[in-house]
Amino acid sequence: MTTGTTALNDITEATAKAVRDDPAAATVIFRAAGTPQGAVGSTITAGAHHFPVDEPPALGGNDTAANPVEVYLGALISCHIVTYRFWAQRLGLTVDELSVEAEGDLDVRGFFGLDDRVRAGFQAVRLRVRVTGPETAERYAELQAAVEAHCPVLDLTTGVTPVHTTLETARAGGPGTSARKSR
Repeated sequence: MTTGTTALNDITEATAKAVRDDPAAATVIFRAAGTPQGAVGSTITAGAHHFPVDEPPALGGNDTAANPVEVYLGALISCHIVTYRFWAQRLGLTVDELSVEAEGDLDVRGFFGLDDRVRAGFQAVRLRVRVTGPETAERYAELQAAVEAHCPVLDLTTGVTPVHTTLETARAGGPGTSARKSR
């Protein structure tokens, strides 16, 4: 999987140069949008990509796609994979095989408002990363530490990210209003 090529290191070096030349180049804005589909599903658009999200029947859906927390787990897994690959090259490590599994514990009392002391999101998330290759366990532990320090989706989970929501409302045939909430 990790070869002698430095393609990912080249991307890192080019990015570092671009940021040195213009610090504003360090900020990238990602966007996504969604519209309802079915009883509780949605279609998400991210750039040129579209993907469905649904819920299992126990949560009112038709189970036609992964649910939002499964999409989050998938995002965490895929971000780990890309971050492992970038940092393996950066640290000069060989990774022959890499796989990541995730599972999370969600207490639905929070989502359904049955107990406001229960958080609506995951109470715990467990990741299992399997790496094979010729390096020592200590070198792969160094890789793991680098990934945990630099994985953006992991950071979204373990750090505090301010979220600002603007609610725009409109009555049919009447003027609309806008309200902003920060969290």
